[in-house]
Amino acid sequence: MAPTILDADQLKTLVAIADTGSFTRAANDVNKTQAAVSMQMRRLEESTGRRLFVKNGRQNRLTSEGEHLLDYARRIIHLNNEAMSILNEPELAGFVRIGTPDDYAERFLPPIFAGFSRTHPLVEVEISCEASSALMKKISASKIDLAIATHKDCGSHGEVIRREALCWVSSPRHKIEEMDIVPLALGAASCSWRAEAMRALDQIKRPHRILYSSPSAAALTAAVQSGLAISVLPESAIRPGMRRLGVDDGFPELPFCDIALLRAPGKTSSSIAALADHIVESLTNLDFSSQTWS
Repeated sequence: MAPTILDADQLKTLVAIADTGSFTRAANDVNKTQAAVSMQMRRLEESTGRRLFVKNGRQNRLTSEGEHLLDYARRIIHLNNEAMSILNEPELAGFVRIGTPDDYAERFLPPIFAGFSRTHPLVEVEISCEASSALMKKISASKIDLAIATHKDCGSHGEVIRREALCWVSSPRHKIEEMDIVPLALGAASCSWRAEAMRALDQIKRPHRILYSSPSAAALTAAVQSGLAISVLPESAIRPGMRRLGVDDGFPELPFCDIALLRAPGKTSSSIAALADHIVESLTNLDFSSQTWS
């Protein structure tokens, strides 16, 4: 028997319900009546053969199978939009200079460029990896066109496009968090994560010292995975070979890390605008919960 072809319009409505939290608000978003939205969801349940919603008081919430389908719905809609973008827009060519710290480059650029190169294969992108504070200076001088940077490290300029928890991390094979003086592996002196870590430990009067200091994410990761030091990383940067530490381990909560997109003043080419829009969309929707590192 041939597999069922999912209806894209029904999937869009499913996403709208999940994003707005109700059938009523979703109906406004997709320009349908509430009755039409309810009918679409009944038909989607019939076509999948699964119960997608369950009553929770006066509200409907997604079942576990509904949540699973929701992940696929988002991806299907994204691919549909990407395909239509290729078919409907004239081929764009140009040159864009983008900067980002090396840890963001490792985590964010592969999925960003994988999609962007499919939709805009003729756009050449030049990448430079530097600290966020240095990138801010390059943006101000128009030496680069775009930058993905830590919001706090660039004078709070730019548009915040992603927020992540900042976490203490250690090796799961060692107990260095129990040491009397906590050894730390942190970024350069200008790094806001370093400042937040030191401030948090000072506030609880926990002795500590910086054992390794480097602007290189790879160097700090190596120190953590080797069991030599504890570091702070955004949630998406935690890899196998790392263990997250918390209050029960004697480490205070840290503030969130805001990630921003910076644009050089006066830079308005179609290529730059296209890449900027793609970065915003990609980082807003990027999900690292199922990512596996090699």
